[in-house]
Amino acid sequence: MRGETSMVYTFRGGIHPGPHSDPGYKAATNTKPIELLPAPDQVILPVSMHIGAPASPIVKVGDIVDMGQPIAEAGGFVSAPVHATVSGKVIAVEPRLHPNGSKVLSIVIENDHEDRLHESVHPYDFDAMSNEERIELIRSAGMVGHGGATFPTHVKIQSGIGKVDTIIVNAAECEPYITSDHRLLLERPEEVIGGLKMLVKILGVSTAIIGIEENKADTFPKIEQLIAGDSTLKLYPLKCKYPQGAEKQLINACTGREVPSGKLPADAGCAVFNVDTVGAIYRRFVTGMPVVRRVVTVSGSAIVEPKNLECRIGTQLERLVDACGGFKEPPNKLLMGGPMMGNPQFSLDAPVFKGTNAFLAFCGDEDKRVENPQCIRCGRCINACPMHLLPMYMNVYGKIGDFDKSVEVGMLDCIECGSCAYICPARIPLVQQFRLSKGQIMAKRAADRAAAEAKAKAEAEKK
Repeated sequence: MRGETSMVYTFRGGIHPGPHSDPGYKAATNTKPIELLPAPDQVILPVSMHIGAPASPIVKVGDIVDMGQPIAEAGGFVSAPVHATVSGKVIAVEPRLHPNGSKVLSIVIENDHEDRLHESVHPYDFDAMSNEERIELIRSAGMVGHGGATFPTHVKIQSGIGKVDTIIVNAAECEPYITSDHRLLLERPEEVIGGLKMLVKILGVSTAIIGIEENKADTFPKIEQLIAGDSTLKLYPLKCKYPQGAEKQLINACTGREVPSGKLPADAGCAVFNVDTVGAIYRRFVTGMPVVRRVVTVSGSAIVEPKNLECRIGTQLERLVDACGGFKEPPNKLLMGGPMMGNPQFSLDAPVFKGTNAFLAFCGDEDKRVENPQCIRCGRCINACPMHLLPMYMNVYGKIGDFDKSVEVGMLDCIECGSCAYICPARIPLVQQFRLSKGQIMAKRAADRAAAEAKAKAEAEKK
């Protein structure tokens, strides 16, 4: 069923990037079906594709592996295993370029193009399994948040049991250009709703909401058909606004609840899952396949033919660009993710990883940076901030190194969405300053803790 008739849900603050005639610059890809990209001759699989401890390789150079086979085991509770996304031969276990800009230990597999399935890849009977067995199957699949956060899914589920009464499927996809989740809702809604019904049983909740921005209303009829007759499942149309898909804003829009400062969604009784994460849960039980692929939006002014490509994790970005006809002209900006929160890239050698939902390339005069920008105290950043913070003052205190004042005006609550920087008429790079300040605050706190511990140890030794 749909939320209250004709009601559109939203939050206070935020912005609308792009012209209203084309909400979010999505027209180039939102009408194109997902296209399957053939598996590459080689995949590069970093052992760090998630928040938490890196996975530990369990294969060595020369080993023959099958598709779906575990090749690196989780490095702790907050971690996720890595699986072979093709069948073939391990040709290297060494540091390779990661989308975060550094070199990370990676397992390189030469594809034999046979796609032999590992013995563990087979259907599982969800209804016959205990809750512990279900969660373990999700954990062993290497499942993480596919919206970009990459938080291990099993941790979110386990920490939510008994605390969470509402599941929210984040189908807002509010960043400009990105349409991969939109296409999944149009082409594979059965996977999304099927996975959501499984989550409802695992978490034992009474309400499950699918939040979809109103500019994706073409997905509503099929979703409504699939949830008809189940009073637990609800479709909530969301106002087309950024960052409507941020967890705290989505929770507030759909439930009216506020996630306390420094706390997690579970502390507000909610668990939020991305569209593709929910679909991955369904595929894990129905086919047995762990996380081996992603649907990636490839777009931007420098791309000849923007597309949504389904590719194997570990495929280098160069392959995606080639599949879209290459570059119109040399790009001046490459991003993995959306233009508001994406990570800049300097090489097409980096691979697609579990958190890759988009790759964007820009050219021409789209670089709007200015030299020595000066704040004019207009206050537009304050009105735009979805966290109700004071970006103008955060910037000032961060620059002068007054960390106590920075924290006081909300520095550590900033979600780095970029709304303030987008709306700033002076074009001040606010998010970059906030990231720098956060790092300095964390470093100072760590140094203070180390000094206090050293002092306490010295005093204890004197006694």
